[in-house]
Amino acid sequence: MSPHSHGAQQLLAGGRVDAAVFDLRPDYRAMLLTVDGIVPGPSDEASEALLQDAEAAAGEWLRSSPVEVLPHVAAWREAYRAFGAKPQRTRNSLEALLRRAETGLPRVNQLTDLYNAVSVLHQIPVGGEDLDRYAGPPRLMRATGEESFDTVAGAETVVEHPAPGEVVWCDDVGVTCRRWNWRQARRTQLRDDTTSVLFILDALGPMTDEALHAAADDLAAHVSRLGPAVRVARRMITDGQRA
Repeated sequence: MSPHSHGAQQLLAGGRVDAAVFDLRPDYRAMLLTVDGIVPGPSDEASEALLQDAEAAAGEWLRSSPVEVLPHVAAWREAYRAFGAKPQRTRNSLEALLRRAETGLPRVNQLTDLYNAVSVLHQIPVGGEDLDRYAGPPRLMRATGEESFDTVAGAETVVEHPAPGEVVWCDDVGVTCRRWNWRQARRTQLRDDTTSVLFILDALGPMTDEALHAAADDLAAHVSRLGPAVRVARRMITDGQRA
């Protein structure tokens, strides 16, 4: 096992979801995927085809019902309300992508395109963190309000603080994603030269364990083509593993 792979296993083993989050949503499950050995590259024919598939699928779903009533989107709206966020103002990442799909999903690079497409196709929020800029294992918790979150406002880097009780992903340095899966920190965001990633797939009740594993399988299969030596490891955290 390479040192990088050993580090990925340690990170997965150390990942945790605090009891206060499961108290809010006992049906929540976090699927953590680590990927390393990626050869960075721009958007290509394969990622473009996957994005087009995602846009077409979203178009079919939204022709028959508004985005906010899709089961997993509706569940995430309920979860946001439960910790005090207004879901019509701060949309979960799945709803945000589905709304963009109608006019065209963003084209960023192979890696980002693939996980955005998988998020839409499987109707699940997916986050991606650059592991080389990540410090320690991931933790999902309810914020005290003192944690730091670095973001961009008006082209300037600023440090914000989550609201007390807000559900946030953190590493040992600070908040890496606010409001469960709303906005990622600038510090750990994926870049065009990213070679190692932590993916977080967030599931609530309408999504079965089987569907969650299928989404993880699909994501792993697509990212595995991004280099000859890509390695993928995973772990699912459930209410039975609360910290």
